Amino acid sequence: MFERHGYERTTIADVAAAAEIGTRTFFSYFPTKEDLLFPETDARLRAAKEAIEGRGPGDGPVDVLLRALRIVGEDSDDLSSRYAALRLYLVRTVPAVRGRGLQIQSEVTREIARSLALEFPAELDEVTAAAMVGAFTGAVTAALQVLLEDLDDLPEPAVVQAAVERATAVALGTWSNPDSH
Repeated sequence: MFERHGYERTTIADVAAAAEIGTRTFFSYFPTKEDLLFPETDARLRAAKEAIEGRGPGDGPVDVLLRALRIVGEDSDDLSSRYAALRLYLVRTVPAVRGRGLQIQSEVTREIARSLALEFPAELDEVTAAAMVGAFTGAVTAALQVLLEDLDDLPEPAVVQAAVERATAVALGTWSNPDSH
């Protein structure tokens, strides 16, 4: 509906009617119209925390972040689908969506950084963990913006996933070698 009618012209009543639910039911799942565009946030956060908490003996911070990204890509197409491309378009063009997206990204980045710092206290303080996770989320976001820019010519999900993994590996490269910092 957002793609056909535009974000501003699509009301919550329209969305609820299309889903054959009442607006009260809609609001029990999504506090705002903007939140409808970010349905997988909790799953992505959970995947990151599980990868951090379930790390193996030889795993470093970069390993667990890249594993979390792979898990998210395998479990869902939320980062590589047409819906993801539409969400990025709306983030670029609708201030309210951009604001909600930045708020969510900031909250998730902070929470993942806290978990990372707690799990790797000998390697990361809170500031360094926040910088690492910021580089990670920034790389994912920037890569997706380029990959999903053209709604009419979207790459296959596997191509998106591989490119995002390469971009994040590059962004996290400085932390891959402990002697470099």
